[in-house]
Amino acid sequence: MVRRFQEDEDPPLFFVLSLKAGGAGLNLTRASHVFHVDRWWNPAVEDQATDRAFRIGQTRHVQVHKFVCRGTLEERIDGMIDEKKELARSIIGAGESWITELSNEELADLVALGRDAVESGEGG
Repeated sequence: MVRRFQEDEDPPLFFVLSLKAGGAGLNLTRASHVFHVDRWWNPAVEDQATDRAFRIGQTRHVQVHKFVCRGTLEERIDGMIDEKKELARSIIGAGESWITELSNEELADLVALGRDAVESGEGG
């Protein structure tokens, strides 16, 4: 189905996938629209699904549409996703350059096992 969508001269007009297909390594560079109908709690899962269309070889402009009905669980998930993304931006900023600005001590503290975990003697 993927090969037909990607390569046929007369491909299907649309290709419907679950968010769970994101981890299957699909590349859908023929896509020009991505629709998120069933929102998910984890923004990275949606981003990965969107990235199926944004791969090397993409020659089209891709529009992403997110369907959210007012007063529904999806609206609350949408708000939660926005809050998570804003929190991440405020803590680490955009990209990963923040890590290069850490001192050696700050970097060591970041990756070290927490002192309270060592002192409590509890395993994880």
